[in-house]
Amino acid sequence: MKLIQKRFPKGSREFEIIDDAVYVRVKGFLKEEKLAIDLSKLNPDPVVNGSELVFRGRAGHGLTLSLFLDKPSADEFNAFVDALKQGILAEDKALAGVEVSHEVSRPDAPGWNVYAEPPSFEEAEEALDETVFPSVNVERMDGDITMLRTYLDDDAIKPLIDSLETLKSEPDNKVAFKKMLDTYNGLGIYQGAVLTYAPYLKALLSLTIR
Repeated sequence: MKLIQKRFPKGSREFEIIDDAVYVRVKGFLKEEKLAIDLSKLNPDPVVNGSELVFRGRAGHGLTLSLFLDKPSADEFNAFVDALKQGILAEDKALAGVEVSHEVSRPDAPGWNVYAEPPSFEEAEEALDETVFPSVNVERMDGDITMLRTYLDDDAIKPLIDSLETLKSEPDNKVAFKKMLDTYNGLGIYQGAVLTYAPYLKALLSLTIR
C-alpha cells in the first residue's frame, strides 16, 4: 500500500507500508528525508491537527506520522489510513499473550474511517490525556523480573524492579501500572537494555496509550 501526497509549497510526502513498518520519504525544495517507522510504535487512533491527520507514538515514543488530509483524493487517503490502522492493530495482536482490558478501535467500530468533516482538533487533543491499561499476566511479568535480575545490574534498574513487583502483586491496580510506566520512562539509556530482556514489558508498553 502506497500513498503519494503533493502540496505546494511544502513539497511531497510518500508513504509505503511494507510488512511491519511504514516507509516515509519527505521531499522539499532543498532536502529529502527518509525514515522507517515500526508500526508497533504507533497509536492506531490518529488525531486531526489543522489540515493534517497525525498518528502519535505510543508510550515512550515521541515520534509522529503526519499525512495531509484527503490528499491526493479522499478515497486514496481513506484507503491508506485504513490499511495503516489495520497494520498497527495486526502488530498489537502479534504481541504474544497480551489481552487489552479496554475496547480498542477495530474496522467495524464507530470512527474507524476518517470523517468527511473530522472532529475538532481540540476534542481530539483531549483523548491524548487518556491512558489505556492492558490487563497484566502475572506469570509473564514474573518471568520478565527474573530475566532482568539475571542479566542486568539490579542496582541500576532497582526502581523499575520494585514497580514491577508491586504491579505483579496488584495486577488490576491502575495506580501501580502508571507508577511502573513513569519509572520506565525515567530510565533513560537503560530503556533499550530493559526491553531486550523483558519482552512482556515491551508488549505492555506498546499497548499503553498516554
